[in-house]
Amino acid sequence: MVATDFDAEREFEEGFSAQQIHASDRAKVVLGFFRPEQFIPVHAPSSDLVVTVVEGTGVVRDGDEDRAVEPGDVVVVPADEDRGIKAGETGLEATLVTAPPPTDAEHEPVGRGLKQGQFEPE
Repeated sequence: MVATDFDAEREFEEGFSAQQIHASDRAKVVLGFFRPEQFIPVHAPSSDLVVTVVEGTGVVRDGDEDRAVEPGDVVVVPADEDRGIKAGETGLEATLVTAPPPTDAEHEPVGRGLKQGQFEPE
């Protein structure tokens, strides 16, 4: 069993911070910590994503739609749909569950977008 809390795992970095708390071949669970306006760039891996917002505000890209989120919101983005997460002016803290975990190749657009400073990499 894995048990933790946001206060124990909270860590901010230059980019968003993803503190992994569980990983298997079936699922990956991270606590995501975003300063204001930080983001995970849009990409479309072949895994489902569940975002549960704990603190702050922002948007979650779900296909062609940007959904405003706040504490208590849960968003599910199906596999192969465009997805991205961007914190609002107050920052954002959320649990992010992917099943199955995306591959390194599927996350290449994330690295490219972060390097370019673009939510929607070209």
